[in-house]
Amino acid sequence: MSQGPPPVPGGRTPEEREAARRERNARRIARSGADLRVEPEPLSERSVGASAPTAAAPVVSDGARRRARRRPRAAGPSHPRRGRLLAAGIALAFLVAAAWFAISLFQPFKGEGEGRAIRVSIPRGASLGGIADILEDNGVISSSGFFQLRARLSGASEDLKPGSYELREDMSFSAALDELKKGVPPNVVIISIPEGRSRREVAPLVKRLDGNYMRATRRARGFNPREYRAPRGATLEGFLFPATYELKKGQPVKRLVREQLAAFERNFRKVDLKFARTKNLTPYDVLIIASLIDREAAVANERPIIASVIYNRLRNNISLGIDATVRFITGNWTQPLRQSELANPSPYNTRIHQGLPPGPIGNPGLASIKAAAHPARTRYLFYVAAVCGNGKHRFAKTDAEFQGYVDEYNRERDKRGGRSPTEC
Repeated sequence: MSQGPPPVPGGRTPEEREAARRERNARRIARSGADLRVEPEPLSERSVGASAPTAAAPVVSDGARRRARRRPRAAGPSHPRRGRLLAAGIALAFLVAAAWFAISLFQPFKGEGEGRAIRVSIPRGASLGGIADILEDNGVISSSGFFQLRARLSGASEDLKPGSYELREDMSFSAALDELKKGVPPNVVIISIPEGRSRREVAPLVKRLDGNYMRATRRARGFNPREYRAPRGATLEGFLFPATYELKKGQPVKRLVREQLAAFERNFRKVDLKFARTKNLTPYDVLIIASLIDREAAVANERPIIASVIYNRLRNNISLGIDATVRFITGNWTQPLRQSELANPSPYNTRIHQGLPPGPIGNPGLASIKAAAHPARTRYLFYVAAVCGNGKHRFAKTDAEFQGYVDEYNRERDKRGGRSPTEC
């Protein structure tokens, strides 16, 4: 009979020590609270042939280990840190936006402006918004909206004075406000010339200057109307740009004429003449049409429509029939036209002569010049002052429609004892 393994010093066999080790491992796993499936480990080769097998110690299976690795870790203390970072980011964005707003409004890095001097005209009665738009359009300030806010915050919105100013490009809001609050110097003459007025109508407005305006506007050194395809001998009618001008007292009237011509050249360069050229119209023709529009249109958005009527009648060889041309040759701008005036044989009388008059009947502004160069696309051939239209017109494509509007106008005028029915 074979004998068992010899005794080991210490009184425990190797099998007993192995069983004790497995029991210790099992107790550690139980104390850790791990929910792991345990399986009995097969007897090792050392336990084969033992007289009495000991209880198998629990071991962790490979599947249990993989499930333990996949188990999500409990959320640690990173969430509060993430929230603090988000709050810090929002606060930083707010500070950046507030800093940008303050810099845009108070402009600590801008001063009296730079670059070339700019002549800016502020008309009488202009609103704060209108003044701000003029300054922004001319490059004096960077933002109309911020300028208005700065003017209100500083209490200067009611102190801005009209006149013709020489300002600089890219001025700070405070510098521009200071100039407009000071106003023009007391030794300066401010001359405001309305759009569309003829040379003869402008002459009384410039009496404070030295010289004869009518004589000074026949021709000017350095300016040739023929460059705009005007006929030989044409005066400066149509080229004297309407605006507000500032001159020192005692200046000759020729100085004003030079400034008007320079303003015309600057503004006329902004006009696109491509469409007019396709209709075989010259730059001078565009000026003539613009002068008619300025006399006929009382509402800004009707300018391109009235221009389209002129184009359509020219294309169809229909006389324009614009009474403003008769008023130009007679000088009667305010009273009802008499039959003798309507029958005037002058080539300016568009009631009896087809086509455009020989020259402009006034000096148009930029809006009318642009409308004359690029009219609206319509089939209108007629227009009549609208009853209670406050300056608006009724437009018609046919003579029958036109006559209906005329009859309506005449009936309402008769009800008012011959007074104009356009105002209500």
